[in-house]
Amino acid sequence: MSTAAAAAAATAVTMSPRSTGYPSSCKPSNAGCYCKPPAAATISTLRCRSAVSTKGGPTAGRREEEEEWRRYLAPERLEVLAQLEPWAEANMLPLLKPADEVWQPADMLPDAAALGADGFHEACLDLRARAEGVPDAQLVCLVGNMVTEEALPTYQSMSNRFEGTRDATGADGTAWARWIRGWSAEENRHGDVLSRYMYLSGRLDMRQVERTVHRLISSGMAMHAPASPYHGFIYVSFQERATAISHGNTARQVRAHGDAALARICGAIAADEKRHEAAYTRVVAKLFEVDPDAAVRAMAYMMRRRITMPAALMDDGRDADLFAHYAAAAQQAGVYTASDYRGILEHLIRQWRVEELSAGLSGEGRRARDYVCALPDKIRRMEEKAHDRVRKEPTPVPFSWIFDRPVSVVLH
Repeated sequence: MSTAAAAAAATAVTMSPRSTGYPSSCKPSNAGCYCKPPAAATISTLRCRSAVSTKGGPTAGRREEEEEWRRYLAPERLEVLAQLEPWAEANMLPLLKPADEVWQPADMLPDAAALGADGFHEACLDLRARAEGVPDAQLVCLVGNMVTEEALPTYQSMSNRFEGTRDATGADGTAWARWIRGWSAEENRHGDVLSRYMYLSGRLDMRQVERTVHRLISSGMAMHAPASPYHGFIYVSFQERATAISHGNTARQVRAHGDAALARICGAIAADEKRHEAAYTRVVAKLFEVDPDAAVRAMAYMMRRRITMPAALMDDGRDADLFAHYAAAAQQAGVYTASDYRGILEHLIRQWRVEELSAGLSGEGRRARDYVCALPDKIRRMEEKAHDRVRKEPTPVPFSWIFDRPVSVVLH
């Protein structure tokens, strides 16, 4: 579930491929898109109205919010997931690849055992020479994506909180449990290969990078509706697509700067993320088919609140606004942008045929459908207004990951 991140340049909200955000009183917000940054990566987003009703005070608002998503833990909701297990077996598990067939980090980088001492030394010198051509801005985005990928333990534990689809024993034989473990195994390669590349490249302060990973895993992540598979699958669908975009853009950019090895790595990760996105969007599409009212209300619930991704809590021990700065760098470099965020939302609305929903919707469901379908245009208008209003010169921001070298970013 990677993550990259970017910042909404003109939109005044931060998100990333493993950290996504949504409108917050239409004011700048350092929240995280996967939107993970958001992930993946991820960026800035918009919230056009308050996420939680304040009627009765903040405590009442939080109680109403929790009561809303806890309805998804009712037996009839969880029974939907139980009945879908054979469907998951046939439609999700085939998207995983066997360990003997899938690429491994050792396939992507120089292998000392295969090349011998002299050959390995020469291959590493070549890798370092090509890495020298990668601009600092792309390196910062690469580190942010890698740090987010390395927080995999957080993501697996997140999936195991979803009632009805979790791996209760750690070795369950259900299709849902086997998916979680297989997905985690594939994701585990991403942080490994990026970390090894960075170590060999000589371009990064690896101790600072590793400290950031340590702190991020220790901090964990906050997620709305943490036990609901409806909300959780919508969340991960968004983030997997954001991660694929972020790694794909990185691959194209570093190839243009002459680093074919890194481009191959990022391209392979992006391809994995696309397969994972396909699995999660399939299961949400199925939920829209069999339980449309609950599915569209869950989607609106997630979109009314920023999706706080793991990357939003990244911390290198020096920069108190590290995620916001990383997201701004991703926006500035075109690795993951506010437009990418809006495009993902538009894609998912089409993919799940949200605009076509009518039969089986309650009044609340119809209002949720209308809200979700109107949101991309609202975001676009806010982007345009912010772009016309904000004219700022880039600010040099030092990043400890690259030995405190500054990267020019536009801060909001």
